[in-house]
Amino acid sequence: MRILLLLGFVCAAFAQPKGYTALFNGKSLDGWEKRGDGQWTVIRDGVLVGQRVWDRMLLAPGKTPFKSENDFRNWMNAQAWLYTVKEYGDFDLHVEFWTKTAGNSGISIRDPSRAAYGITTPADFNRTPSKLGYEIQINNRYPDPTPTGSVYTFNTAPREAMREDDWNTFDLEVRKETIRVKLNGAPVSDVKCDPKRPVRGPIGLQLHDQFSIVMFRNIWIREQ
Repeated sequence: MRILLLLGFVCAAFAQPKGYTALFNGKSLDGWEKRGDGQWTVIRDGVLVGQRVWDRMLLAPGKTPFKSENDFRNWMNAQAWLYTVKEYGDFDLHVEFWTKTAGNSGISIRDPSRAAYGITTPADFNRTPSKLGYEIQINNRYPDPTPTGSVYTFNTAPREAMREDDWNTFDLEVRKETIRVKLNGAPVSDVKCDPKRPVRGPIGLQLHDQFSIVMFRNIWIREQ
């Protein structure tokens, strides 16, 4: 009986909170659309894995197609995304994520372009999702000064709440005029929205560059 009670407690700890619905069903990509050349795979235990697949010989001496460092950087920094088909206005969002050492990712909010300018080669960094909508940064020791939990270009979140090389949890409170972010339960961002940017749009998951790998699970939403 004690074992059954313990199992019930563990299951409850990971249960979907009351009032939330699953944005990712843990079995397929139903309700989502791929943007760019990312490979998105649903593996056991309801985990979504995003990565890039390319021929390793692309970087071999004497075989690389890149004529300059700029050509290589343009290829390397082309983004890939996974976006919800549906658009959202005010909502609360729970997301659990992991990325490798020196990995970079993000959660896109209200991007009207669905990353159209970030998935090109070269990317147009003046019109990426963080510039047209909002991006909640994910950074595991990637060479970018913006810490995990920051609303990109709006604020700098404290670094202490991030668990490097491990699973982390975002809880976002997205409203017409404000975006608030909790990272592993700690408040890290509270910013006012730009009145010139949309108040409604899709939600996106980012593969920042050709070398990033990211995993997501337990993606739950509560519309307001």
